[in-house]
Amino acid sequence: MSTYPSSSQTPPTPVTADTSQRTTEAKTAFTASLRSVGANYDSALRDRTRNLHENSSVLDKQEADVRRATEELALQNDQLAKVADQARHGLKEIGDVQNWAELIERDLLIVEETVRLAEEREREREDGSGEEGESVHEVPSGDKNRKGWFQWW
Repeated sequence: MSTYPSSSQTPPTPVTADTSQRTTEAKTAFTASLRSVGANYDSALRDRTRNLHENSSVLDKQEADVRRATEELALQNDQLAKVADQARHGLKEIGDVQNWAELIERDLLIVEETVRLAEEREREREDGSGEEGESVHEVPSGDKNRKGWFQWW
């Protein structure tokens, strides 16, 4: 048995001026609290927005500088590509010259061998069938120091 009345028997409380005043004060305090929180967020966002707008001109200048530098790099890239193409062409020509020189050298070796064989045959005709201590393929004693296709000169 409790001294408190049960919830079904609670008498209605009359609304008094004191309760109304407390409600109004609570609403005012709550509204002020919300405004304070909103002002804190609003202030930070306004500062960031102001900063972005102030830096907008700097960002535009930097963007223009980057575009200009990119265009300059594209021109330099084209110039370097031309230099690389010229170098590649030069190396190809060197390779062609080397190939040509090798072909000429091979042809000169063939001519040298042909001249040597012709000289041997002519010596054989002049000597008859050849003398006994001398081979048909020997180079005359004065020409032994010469090498290559110059030996017949």
